[in-house]
Amino acid sequence: MSRLDPSLEPNGSGLRRIEVITGAGGRRRWSEGEKALAVEESLAPDAVVSQVARRHGATPQQLFTWRREARRRAEAAGAPPFVPAIAENAVTAVRAAAHAPKAKPAAPVVEIEIGEAHVWIWRDADIGMATAILRALRTSPGVK
Repeated sequence: MSRLDPSLEPNGSGLRRIEVITGAGGRRRWSEGEKALAVEESLAPDAVVSQVARRHGATPQQLFTWRREARRRAEAAGAPPFVPAIAENAVTAVRAAAHAPKAKPAAPVVEIEIGEAHVWIWRDADIGMATAILRALRTSPGVK
């Protein structure tokens, strides 16, 4: 008679279950550079967070934590909040506008030109966001 727990013994089939442990175990550690690369990749317009996390050997929850930490560090450093912007060549914009159907603008706008950069601000724009955009442009290299 066996003194082992009967739930651990096979059902007479001769098969046994074993566990194989590979690697050194423990927690995986990512460098700040690896985290930054994953965060940057996850912020791309068509990025899927779970796929980006899998490629970097992390879970989506870890990647969301890294993104939150990066945002907090940027805020603590005094960086303006993230503002998505689209920059295009002025010649391309003029050509596209010439071929686009004429539409009435939703609201009057103010156009501000800083060097070669142009910013359009709508009447109902958040003043804090507009200020952050202008400060970012003013401090950008090549903009005078």
